[in-house]
Amino acid sequence: MSEPNVNAVPTAQPKTNVKTITSMAMLTAIAYVVMVLSKMLPQVSGFLQLDLKDTVICIGGFVFGPLAAAIISIVVAAVEMFTVSDTGIIGLIMNVLATCTFCCTAAFVYKKMHTKKGAIIGLALGVVFLTIVMMLWNYLITPLYMGVPREMVAGMMLSVFLPFNVVKGGLNMALILLLYKPVVTALRKAKLVPESHAPQQASRKLNAGFLLFSLALLATFVTFALVLMGII
Repeated sequence: MSEPNVNAVPTAQPKTNVKTITSMAMLTAIAYVVMVLSKMLPQVSGFLQLDLKDTVICIGGFVFGPLAAAIISIVVAAVEMFTVSDTGIIGLIMNVLATCTFCCTAAFVYKKMHTKKGAIIGLALGVVFLTIVMMLWNYLITPLYMGVPREMVAGMMLSVFLPFNVVKGGLNMALILLLYKPVVTALRKAKLVPESHAPQQASRKLNAGFLLFSLALLATFVTFALVLMGII
């Protein structure tokens, strides 16, 4: 048996893991705070809440991958259930389904296409899948939660649940496009996430166009959200 190499350089994996766990814990805490603040927004149709925590969770997914987004979403939903939620296990299930569908889809696509185009495609697919999956689960779960006939819920599919989920996903998509770069830049300066090895897209014209697109998207979905909440 060969002697151990006492001169071997130890790997940096434990340090990297500690940084990753620290960053994920910080994002989890921020997502929880954003969730609590979102509860101050008016509800849609008296029971649907526009929750913006997916913005923070999806940024975590973009940085650390779709599994990280799933872990953060489960932790935040569980803490929410035991602290500020009155919807119990049903609320937990619906929260995890909605957040994982949106964030994990977007993070998976962005992992495969690590560009601005990939981010937009991933987020757009996340909105589509969120809308489809949550309409299905709203149809299955809402009658049990609200104690109303399924026929009544079916009548709300196109008029309530479809626009609600599109607006919820669209708001988070626009906020992620606006906030991802400054948030990740701050985390990199704090040495909490590794430097990106993705090809740079440094064109000022491209960046300005991307910013205008993100702002226009945000303005559009904010307007629709205000309509859904009955403010305008």
